[in-house]
Amino acid sequence: MKLAWIMWLATVLPPQTADSLCLSTTVYLEARDQSLRGQKAVAEVALRRRDSGLWGDTVCDVVTARSQFAPTIVSPRTRLSNDRAWNHALTVAFDAERNWALPPGQRREVVPGASHFHAHAIAQPSWRNAYRVATIGDHTFLKVQSLKPRRS
Repeated sequence: MKLAWIMWLATVLPPQTADSLCLSTTVYLEARDQSLRGQKAVAEVALRRRDSGLWGDTVCDVVTARSQFAPTIVSPRTRLSNDRAWNHALTVAFDAERNWALPPGQRREVVPGASHFHAHAIAQPSWRNAYRVATIGDHTFLKVQSLKPRRS
């Protein structure tokens, strides 16, 4: 599957299904070669950002915000060709969404408060010296800003 096709599909699916697809795609592109913990951490950052509303109201809005996550950074012609990793990314995304649907005090957070992450070998963002929440595999998760859920 090509990334462009997946992202187009997300535009025609119902919002909750689209968000699951966008989250799965992000986990695949950002962390398919990372541990389960690292993949959960990537999903958690995207879900925390969605709740804040600063990058959009849906997971798809968040992961397609300009230059924030892999879906807007890698070529749209990128093929998601590792079926095993794709199936695993789907499972991670669904589990993360179920976990994140719990009340905040009941969630199992991997990187509490992390608002950003970067892969050491790829990026050297200006905010890389912010408060370090965790390093998992070759990703560092940081609290660049305090993200509060929007008021209902």
